[in-house]
Amino acid sequence: MPAADPTGHGTRLCALLERGNDAVEIVLGQVLDAAGRTTAAVVAAAVNWCVEQDVHLIHLSLGLAADRVCLAHAIEQALRRGCVIVAAVPARGATTYPAAYHGVVRGTGDARCQPGEISRLDETTFGGCPAGAGRGGGASIGALQVTRALTLASAPCRTERALRALEAAALYHGRERRGRSAG
Repeated sequence: MPAADPTGHGTRLCALLERGNDAVEIVLGQVLDAAGRTTAAVVAAAVNWCVEQDVHLIHLSLGLAADRVCLAHAIEQALRRGCVIVAAVPARGATTYPAAYHGVVRGTGDARCQPGEISRLDETTFGGCPAGAGRGGGASIGALQVTRALTLASAPCRTERALRALEAAALYHGRERRGRSAG
């Protein structure tokens, strides 16, 4: 029996990931409570569980404000086991965890991107269309588009290979530039 999704966020993301992507197999680890909150320990436990389930690509459409030893250790162990991890990071402002950890592919929203398009913002940060899940959007949806690109490219065996596949698929390079308004 699937875990309850009290916020509906995971269910919406899974629907986006599965759309037109018949080969994807999703293993869902619920980490948010009804208020949309979680802790580093809960996320670390979910990452550890994914590794135990032999998951090769872990998507985390979330970001925590502070570094925690338990989360850093879980991410490090998953990366050592060969997992590719994509984590959401805000387009502006302070970076979040686990996206800040070395070896994690960072995903965010990029307004230049249409559904199915991705951008390369820097060596390990990629953007995707920030809309598409009903209510909400932004970094978590953009990060999901990055994960989706990896599933469609069949490339997530190792982080280096995943980064090369994303770079090859990117339509835009460099950060978004805000235009000046006329007036």
